[in-house]
Amino acid sequence: MYIYDSVQKTKLKFEPIKAGKATLYVCGPTVYDDAHLGHARSALSFDLLTRTLNASGYEVTFIRNVTDVDDKIIAKMKQTGKSLHEITDFYTKRYLEEMDTLGVLRPTISPKATESIDAMEDMISTLISKGYAYQISNGDVYFDISKDKLYGSLSKKVNDDTISRIEHISEKKNSKDFALWKACDINENVCFDTKFGRGRPGWHIECSAMIAKHTQGTDEYSIDIHGGGADLLFPHHENEAAQSRCATGHALAKYWMHNGFVQVDGEKMSKSLGNSFFLKDALKAYDGEILRFYLTSIHYRNDFNFNETDLLQSKKRLDKLYRLKKRLLNTISSTVNSEFKQTLLNAMKDDLNISVALSVIDEMIAKSNEALDSNPNDKNLKKEIAGNIEFINMLLGFGAKEPFVYFQLGVNEALITQIETLIERRSEAKKQKDFALADQIRNQLNIMDINIMDTANGTVWEKIS
Repeated sequence: MYIYDSVQKTKLKFEPIKAGKATLYVCGPTVYDDAHLGHARSALSFDLLTRTLNASGYEVTFIRNVTDVDDKIIAKMKQTGKSLHEITDFYTKRYLEEMDTLGVLRPTISPKATESIDAMEDMISTLISKGYAYQISNGDVYFDISKDKLYGSLSKKVNDDTISRIEHISEKKNSKDFALWKACDINENVCFDTKFGRGRPGWHIECSAMIAKHTQGTDEYSIDIHGGGADLLFPHHENEAAQSRCATGHALAKYWMHNGFVQVDGEKMSKSLGNSFFLKDALKAYDGEILRFYLTSIHYRNDFNFNETDLLQSKKRLDKLYRLKKRLLNTISSTVNSEFKQTLLNAMKDDLNISVALSVIDEMIAKSNEALDSNPNDKNLKKEIAGNIEFINMLLGFGAKEPFVYFQLGVNEALITQIETLIERRSEAKKQKDFALADQIRNQLNIMDINIMDTANGTVWEKIS
């Protein structure tokens, strides 16, 4: 398996620090607002990685944190009058529900920052005792970047003041020294007691401490892969790597992976631009599986331009898989074709090459339809195709729905009621042997772009795309 390392800027063979095991940490949401398409893209990118590692035989430990104490959350508390837990519990629950709808696998471990203060205290204390951190008169604790000779080696951006998030604190030794601990003033209520004072953690220390708490690395690395959005490379991941390296004496991660940005009709998603597209709004218009297929159809490292024209074209590609699956009606058992399985898996093992993977699936669909045209009653053929589709779902996370349910997606309730009423009338006409009326109703449904099929379990219908 090969993955692209963001630090070395090349594809590297994946060689885990412990044979047969893979540890993956991905920066999760800061739960003060609804998830947007950028959150979805990141979650889906590393879901594909997790699925590919699993299918390749690795025992995967996937950790995705929840940042539930942060300046943005505190600002939301002041704005709404709600407590920390009211806000973070609400948005954590919504985030998980939306990820479930997209078919994102739940992480092995999902630590919360507020439940990991002890680990942060331990790491900050270690950094202070080793001389990598210092405390100023107001109680804040800062990491001294001048003491870390490797600082900047991750992103190569440390000297670029235009993107450095500088806090203007007069007692800081260097303008780019970053906060490990922020002391509480007398009016603040989101505070935790530690040996170096009452306060709350800085953003960067949270991830480093949670990784240290939940993993057992080696003398060289804490984890195999650290992932996140490209916007996190600096300063977040740079600072994570620095404080972890100085506290533990070894590198935080062997490989660093970053997914590209999401744009909406050509512009980078940003609330300042007024074009942030919340995931909840996308899910109102489109089924989660259709969004998943679309958002994963472009390689994870590329920036993604979200627009509805491309989404609808993407859906037509997914439709072909479900039209094939519809031809397997009443196929009970399945067995995947080993050559197809390996070819598809090899594509994903090449740095999640989704373009090749989808081409492999397109070819399988075309050949399967040709084979079914020639041998429509071949049960072994149908079992193999069913097995292929099941493997696609396991590896890529789509194709699991019943085909007639899939083709009903997006039909409004009023039309569903009308369709089902017509189907009931047709069934009654057939019972009364009024076949002329039954055919008339079928024709009426066809005019409405509704296709029906009589099965052993009743009549099923679909909306013709």
